[in-house]
Amino acid sequence: MSLPAAFVSVILIWSTTPLAIKWSALGVGFSFAVLSRMAIGTLLCVSLLAVLRIRFPLHRRARHSYLASGLSMFGAMVLTYWSAQFVSSGMISVMFGLSPLITSLGAALWLKEEAVTPSKLAGMLLGMAGLVLVFSGGLHLGDGAPMGLIMLFIAVMVQSLGLVWIKKIGDDSPPLATTLGALMVALPLFFSAWWLLDGHWPAAMPGRAIAAILYLGTFGSALGFMLYFYMIKHMETGRIALMMLVTPVMALLLGHGFNHEEVLPQVWFGTAFILLGLGMHRWGSAWLAYLPIRREER
Repeated sequence: MSLPAAFVSVILIWSTTPLAIKWSALGVGFSFAVLSRMAIGTLLCVSLLAVLRIRFPLHRRARHSYLASGLSMFGAMVLTYWSAQFVSSGMISVMFGLSPLITSLGAALWLKEEAVTPSKLAGMLLGMAGLVLVFSGGLHLGDGAPMGLIMLFIAVMVQSLGLVWIKKIGDDSPPLATTLGALMVALPLFFSAWWLLDGHWPAAMPGRAIAAILYLGTFGSALGFMLYFYMIKHMETGRIALMMLVTPVMALLLGHGFNHEEVLPQVWFGTAFILLGLGMHRWGSAWLAYLPIRREER
């Protein structure tokens, strides 16, 4: 697949995933929905690995990468699915828009990878301001919304710091193998969560829930991760970061249009602050360096 096609595909998958998460739990419970999704994703990855004859490394670094990926996947997904009971699909995407900011801060502190420059700090502060606005909007969306937002923010932190952990390990296994290894670690944990929290097979499964689970298992858990790892390998980080400027807005519009979700003004303003913070964090230095040039040209 070409890089532009992969880029557009990941944007579409990530924009529709929050709404699919909401629909997948209808009538079946969040723990069964996420367990089913991951089981389908695991079977698909095993099949693709066999058909494409891709190696599945088991050396020490690969095992550590699978463990880090699987634990962060489990923590982030369980909290996200639980939060989806109280939080709109658009808000899920907006919150995960903070992940590049948290990942960058974690990399600076843990990996000593890059300094926190004034432009990056300004981007983080704008992102936090947007987070406050999103939380203020969520307070008016129901009794469970505040706790849902808190758990969702923890999920974003788990996923973001998990990425830093994976990068610190530095495994070079094929993306499909990494995805399968993560699912193999996480799947028993998802089963345990379902067994402890529910433990019952749904008496009836609505058609919308079945379709959403199949979509998430196929595209969200397998294809989406594969394409994302493929882009990381072949594209500049700045271009990949553009996705996080598009998906929250698309997810908000999809949730409002297809699920009749209310989007309060605070949420729109908060989203704008988060996106501006992402832009400032990623390209702020270039913007600031560009301004004096423009003044000289005048």
